[in-house]
Amino acid sequence: MTKRLHNKSAFFSPLLGAYYFFYFALVGVYVIFMPKALLELGYSTVEVGIIYAAAPFMRFLLPFVFRHYLALTSKVYLLSLLFTFIGTLLFINSVESFWGYLLANLLFGAAMGISLPYIETIALASLSKSHYGKVRLWGSLGFMGIALWLGKVLETPYEALYYLSAMAFLTLVFGALLTKYDTTSHESAQDDASFSLTKYWAFWTSIFLMQVGFGGFYNFFTIYETSHGISLEMTSWMWSFGVICEIVMLYFQGPLLQRNLLNILQFATLVTAFRWMMLYLFPDSVTLTFASQSLHAISFALYHTAAITYVFSLYTQKKLAQQFFLGIAFGLGGSVGAVLSGQIYGEKMFLIEAIITFMAFVVLWVHQKRKEAIV
Repeated sequence: MTKRLHNKSAFFSPLLGAYYFFYFALVGVYVIFMPKALLELGYSTVEVGIIYAAAPFMRFLLPFVFRHYLALTSKVYLLSLLFTFIGTLLFINSVESFWGYLLANLLFGAAMGISLPYIETIALASLSKSHYGKVRLWGSLGFMGIALWLGKVLETPYEALYYLSAMAFLTLVFGALLTKYDTTSHESAQDDASFSLTKYWAFWTSIFLMQVGFGGFYNFFTIYETSHGISLEMTSWMWSFGVICEIVMLYFQGPLLQRNLLNILQFATLVTAFRWMMLYLFPDSVTLTFASQSLHAISFALYHTAAITYVFSLYTQKKLAQQFFLGIAFGLGGSVGAVLSGQIYGEKMFLIEAIITFMAFVVLWVHQKRKEAIV
């Protein structure tokens, strides 16, 4: 019996790594190459902003549905993987129509918003902090690999859509194999109804503002850099360099996460504000843009792991807490950030986003003071 359990757990990390690899390769195609592909198909920057607000907005709405009506079970998770793949097939048939493509993005966003919180909860419950980072870095490798490959070979907008579908299918395959490792109890909707956002409102406000500040980077960094004379291939290397720095951080961050998580989050937020200022001040400098990308190790890798670990420790409703984290940060924050960046795209976009991110730092400081007062 012990040997069987050992063999079962031995396959967990490789399967989890494969899921992360293809899931974030999927995200890479969607974030890095699809905005530029949409512009080539005749979309305006405002329309791109609206399109890229659709998926995150669905991610924001979903936790409220699960809080009152559904439990995040393995069956719901498997359906989310299937509908993620179906959503990418709908993209191919609807991309010429703004409204059709927008509706397909709503389905895609809803499905994507379910699967990752389910997997993150399994990972956090099963792995140590240091081991989690070493498995999670496979997602970074997937993101970087697709960035480098498509930066070299991509020629038409439709090629990006075909790669998107392929990555969604492989995510479905490896994601489905992970359900047997789910040992976390499934709270009922009645249990989840006691979940409170207001108790730690400043923390939730901070992570929302942090992701609003990422809007221009995720949706317009490729467009921003190529408009300043940087080639698409060089921009792909910039994305990839940021991910390499992220991978290094994920591998070695274990000891850091033993320290005060709120202090780490404050530091990472402040560094991110500085990062956006660098992009505003030196948009056509290859050297300084690479330097700003090195900070992705802190503003994404360290921040993200510290944040989900902190949320995991705050609430007893583990899966719902992870859904709300992704929903409020990457969902609502990503949605507002996408629309805002589409509206403010131009020379001052990253200046505005640096200011928003500094506001996130201030509100997180408020949360720390409030939490100390509660304790």
